[in-house]
Order: sequence, then structure tokens, then C-alpha cells
Amino acid sequence: MATTITREFLEQIPKTDLHLHLDGSLRIPTLIELAKEANIPLPSETEEGLNELVFKEKYEDLPDYLRGFGLTCAVLQTAENLERVAYELAQDSIAENVRYIEVRYAPQQHIHPGLSMDEVIESVNRGLERAQKEHNQSPAVRQNGDIPFHYGIITCAMRFFNRHMSAYYAQLFDVMPNAPAKEVIAIASLELARAASRIAHEKGIPVVGFDIAGAEAGFPAIDHRDAYQYAHVHFIKKTVHAGEAYGPESIFQAITECHADRIGHGTFLFATDKVKDPTVKDPAYYVSCLVDYIASRRITLEVCPTSNLQTIPAIQTVADHPLRRMLETNLSVSICTDNRLVSRTNVTRELELVCQQLPVSVAKLRNIILAGYKGSFYPGPYNEKRALVRQVTQRYDELAEKLLGPQQD
Repeated sequence: MATTITREFLEQIPKTDLHLHLDGSLRIPTLIELAKEANIPLPSETEEGLNELVFKEKYEDLPDYLRGFGLTCAVLQTAENLERVAYELAQDSIAENVRYIEVRYAPQQHIHPGLSMDEVIESVNRGLERAQKEHNQSPAVRQNGDIPFHYGIITCAMRFFNRHMSAYYAQLFDVMPNAPAKEVIAIASLELARAASRIAHEKGIPVVGFDIAGAEAGFPAIDHRDAYQYAHVHFIKKTVHAGEAYGPESIFQAITECHADRIGHGTFLFATDKVKDPTVKDPAYYVSCLVDYIASRRITLEVCPTSNLQTIPAIQTVADHPLRRMLETNLSVSICTDNRLVSRTNVTRELELVCQQLPVSVAKLRNIILAGYKGSFYPGPYNEKRALVRQVTQRYDELAEKLLGPQQD
């Protein structure tokens, strides 16, 4: 008889969140307070009202899901607000025993004449670093009773933007008035990759990864190839939002053209019907080879179940999610939140949904938890990362013995 994985166990085990958007993970009271201070109108000034009108349990489609980001980005236009929100996000993660997070955001959405690229990244880092120091200096950590908290920063370029999305984007279109939008977007991505590398090297800020986000269909990752090549040769690790709203070809392109070390979502990895390239004569064989490559290279998939349920109508429950096949194929899978606010979730809740609706054993869950740490873009030496994985493994096994008993499967 299989061991029942309890909520208490999921709460106490040390977890990761590798796919975590800063601007999608504010506390609602903080959003309301910051909006009032900046005279930014909200659809409601109460938590209940915003949950009903904006941050819903179910969304009509992806544009409906993304609506709230217009509000959150609007209040994140000062160094103080960026620092505060980053600090609170780290606090919320630590409170549920998440011990490693990678916070991603698009710095260029926050740049304006009063706030530079460096200041945006430095502000977020200050907030994360403050929370880290508070936790790691606690008696529990100092006496080896708890696991230290670590974090990395992932800078996000946009697959598409227009001049109205930020002052930075408007200025870029002004200096390139006759250039195709595709070229302007590519330049912005390359500039961000250069800034990420420079800031990580010169200032010691743990900018550990580069990403692109936004609409996949019609805005292929290959348009950002120069930025990814720059990140690649400057030792910045790469992840790509791919296979969330497009098919296996998007994932293939992320790996072959952008050197992706990880894939954000990867939801349509197995969707042979979405292979559109006419040169692919056997879609089933193509997908089989792609899956095998991802498995053998241990390219971690950052799976965000609730977010997918909210934005992909074809997926009604976690039991319907391709995560089942990902686990059956022994892919490296890490369970993530995507957006704690917009999806009204946390890591514990995501893991609970998975364990309730899929055949996940204690051993399989152990692999999922460790995949988050092993697949992380950890900002320290490899030997430190290995030591952290060993510490997490020991903690997991101790909690399994204590809370679930010796017969685990």
C-alpha cells in the first residue's frame, strides 16, 4: 500500500521555486498600499474585490491572466518599491520552507529617467539579500537545525513589446524610428544580456540566468539568438519560456538556437499535432527524439500546474496535465508557482495538487524536490551546490521517516 503524502510533510520539506515572476507575486495588501501612494487607480481597493475582478481562480484566457501585470508593474517603478516587493517575496517563500528561489523579471519594464538598469537590479537584490541574511543568521540555521536560504536573479527579455510598455521601450523606438519592431526587440534583448553579464561580474550580484517571456506564437525564440549567444559565452545560464502556448518546435528552437539549460513550462512537449514545420515528415519520431534528448541531457522543465490550468483551456485538471507523461518518461521536473499572486498559489499548494491528482510516490516526490536544487542556477561554486543537495536529501529523508513512517512505498 502506497504511503499517503500529507500536507504537513509538504509544508516542512525544503523546496525550491525556479520559475517565479517578481511582478506576478506581490502581496495584495502591498499592491493596494503602493497604488494609493502613487495615485494609481485599481479596479478595487479591497483584497476581496481584486480577487474577484483581477486575480481570479479561473481566467478566460492568457490575455485575461496577464491583465493584472499592468497593475503590478505600475507600482514597481521606484527602487524602494522594488526592494520591498522582493523582500516580501523572499519572506513568503522562506515561511513555507522554500529554501532556494530564482526570481525573474524584466528590468527594462522598470527603467525610466529616474531609475537605471543597474538601480533596478540592485534594488531587487537588496530586498532578496536582506531576507536571506535575516533567515541565515537565525539560531536555527546557525545551529544546523534549518537549511540556509539562497536565491538567484533571472533577467527576462520580452518576446514582444511596444513603446507604451515602459519609458525604456519608448526611447528605444525613438532612437530606431525606421527599424522593424523585430529588430528593436532583438536589440533590447542583447542589451539586457550584456547588462546582466556586466552586473554579475562587476558588482557580484547573483544574476544567474537569462530568459525571454511573452507571447510565443509569432515571436520565435530565434529572434533573440544574439542575446542568448552573448549570455552563453559569458557564463550566464539560460532558460526559455517555451511550449507554454506553442508546440514542440518552440522547445526544440530554445535548446538548439538559444542553448537553453532549462525550459519554462514545456507544456506542449508531447503535442505531435502542434508540429507545423513541413520539413518534419514524422512528428511522432521528432517528438520522441526531442523528449529523449531532454531526458538524457537532464534539461529541467519548470512546470507550473495551476498557471497552466488557468491559461490553457484544454487542461482541466492536474490529472490531465502533461506532467504525468513527463514523470513517466523520467524527465527532470521541478514544480514551480509561476506567479504567487496571479495564480493565487504557493509551492506547497502546487505540490499538494500534484500529489493528490497524480500517482506520485514518496520516492518520486523526492526526485522532483531534488530536481529543483540540481537544476538550479545556483550562484556559488559547484561543490557548495552539491553540499546543499546532500543537506536537502538528508532533511527530506528525516522528515519522511518522522512524518510518514518507515514503509514509504
